[in-house]
Amino acid sequence: MLTDTHTHLYSEAFDLDRDTVMQQAKDRGVSRFFIPAIDSSYAQAMYDLEASYPECVHLMMGLHPTSVKENYKEELAFVVKELERRSFVAIGEIGIDLYWDTSTLAIQREAFVFQIRLAKKYKLPIVIHCRDAFDQVFEVLEQEKGDDLFGIFHCFTGSLAQAKQAIGYNMKLGIGGVVTFKNGKIDQFLNQIDIKHIVLETDAPYLSPAPHRGKRNQSSYLSLIASKVSTLYDISEAQVAEITTANAAAIFKI
Repeated sequence: MLTDTHTHLYSEAFDLDRDTVMQQAKDRGVSRFFIPAIDSSYAQAMYDLEASYPECVHLMMGLHPTSVKENYKEELAFVVKELERRSFVAIGEIGIDLYWDTSTLAIQREAFVFQIRLAKKYKLPIVIHCRDAFDQVFEVLEQEKGDDLFGIFHCFTGSLAQAKQAIGYNMKLGIGGVVTFKNGKIDQFLNQIDIKHIVLETDAPYLSPAPHRGKRNQSSYLSLIASKVSTLYDISEAQVAEITTANAAAIFKI
């Protein structure tokens, strides 16, 4: 039983074959799907996905850093309203992204801190998006660290030292398709990290693992990521599935 801890199955990329994609994932042993938010414009699509698959789809709420724009306070107000209205399994994905736009760093940081404090209020994990921003993300985590701060460092692509630093802030490492890339680098040290700190994810429709790199990703490909991780840790794929699913269940309290 595999758990995809990060998949955008409500994306327009799946509008023509979503049911098929879901069935393919289930056929490959993926039994739970954790769905990160982006901004208010995607909320209805998320809710529709949950309504279609209530037994296996679990929703997060949050404002993605690349959606932190001039109207970010309105977007954060929407997050607050939704958290008051219904339950979610996490606050995410949130964080800092300096790949696309460095000019919004100040408000990205403000939104990140605000949402971390929301997570603490609701006793929820956070799911962190970090791109070209390890120093800035770690600065915020250092400020907010404590027993009430925990979650997943989504799509972890840093160094061994950065992995250990993230784990030190009560974060699991979200391992996805990058672990299968020849130039992904994390495969060179991942087995030095205790697998109790690892969860699996696809980030579908993005970051397809080899041999599908460059094509649309989907949750069924989680089995390819699990296979690579099993090789790195020299344990069976069944053990990888069991351990990483237990890790995810502990984080999301499912």
